Amino acid sequence: MSSVFEKKNKSHLESKMFFDSGVDVARYDVVKYPQLDKLTEKQLGFFWRPEEVDVTKDKADFSSLSDFEKHIFTSNLKRQILLDSVQGRAPTETLIPVVSLPELEPLVQTWTFMETIHSRSYTHIIRNIYPNPSVVFDEMLDIKEIIDCAEDISKYYDEFIEYSKWYDLLGYGKYRITNKVTQEDQYVSLDEYELKKKLWLTLNSINVLEGVRFYVSFACSWAFAELKKMEGNAKIIKLIARDENIHLAITQSILKLLPKDDETFAKIKEDCEQQVIGMFTTAIDQEKKWAKYLFKDGSMLGLNEKLLSDYIEWIGTKRMRTLGYASPYQVPQSNPLPWTEKWIGGGNVQVAPQETEISSYVIGAVKQDVSADTLKGLSL
Repeated sequence: MSSVFEKKNKSHLESKMFFDSGVDVARYDVVKYPQLDKLTEKQLGFFWRPEEVDVTKDKADFSSLSDFEKHIFTSNLKRQILLDSVQGRAPTETLIPVVSLPELEPLVQTWTFMETIHSRSYTHIIRNIYPNPSVVFDEMLDIKEIIDCAEDISKYYDEFIEYSKWYDLLGYGKYRITNKVTQEDQYVSLDEYELKKKLWLTLNSINVLEGVRFYVSFACSWAFAELKKMEGNAKIIKLIARDENIHLAITQSILKLLPKDDETFAKIKEDCEQQVIGMFTTAIDQEKKWAKYLFKDGSMLGLNEKLLSDYIEWIGTKRMRTLGYASPYQVPQSNPLPWTEKWIGGGNVQVAPQETEISSYVIGAVKQDVSADTLKGLSL
């Protein structure tokens, strides 16, 4: 039986990232993977609240939008709400029970918490522009493209959670399980390789979610701001994108470290290569379908279905190559939507404070690489 404090028989520096007993002492003085601890610090330094961004001007902007533009704006909010609803709970439910390193535990917990800020942000936006926000929330599950995306994301989480619970309870072997609802028997084969494979696929699914699935919606939100409309919303989406880039770095770091941390994952990576590439292409296809749904009645100035399709192929290819996978897409060297770079980038957006809130500052972040020699030679 597991415990919330289980004394380990070996040093935390000798433990593997996952499945190597639970975390006992929460210590961060000496860690096995400092890069993971730094990602936690970065998340904490980027803490923000949606109420910091003034969205009152957006109400007037929204009323002036055409029905077609309102469809694009509201539909994207619905999709973002769903994606962050999953991410607001899934990392903790999936990863925390199997984490073995003290620096990895708060990384996942902080990550999940930041996702809840994103979810609260959407309510902040919707309350401002809709007299009855419930209409937006109640209708989102009626959109097939949103449901298809949700099911594709959640299946990897669900399969790993179910399998890991069986493995934790029963261990290695083949078992006959009786379904308590249907009373039907099913046979479950449990082994360590399959358990780790399901974790690998889940981590890759998360990576695809953080790195690909948001970007059609992000581009649309920023396109409105390029036209001087819905700028408050765009600033919030910029803050969300900044967080998602950290979350993308988290998944990429874990996926790169795991095959070195545990040799079983090196074989799993090789065995699952085509399946992971398929995850990317499925997500890209779904994003293209989403772009088609958004622009089914026309295009907006500077953005259309074709441009978004090219953009999402470019983004997806970039993500695949980062992990060492070959992309099936022929994409240009440069970003098809170059103006999105200033929104994804750090602090290079210049806005008047009275129009929208400035998002280029970092709250609580302190640079700690100053040494005694840094100011040597400086005289007053």
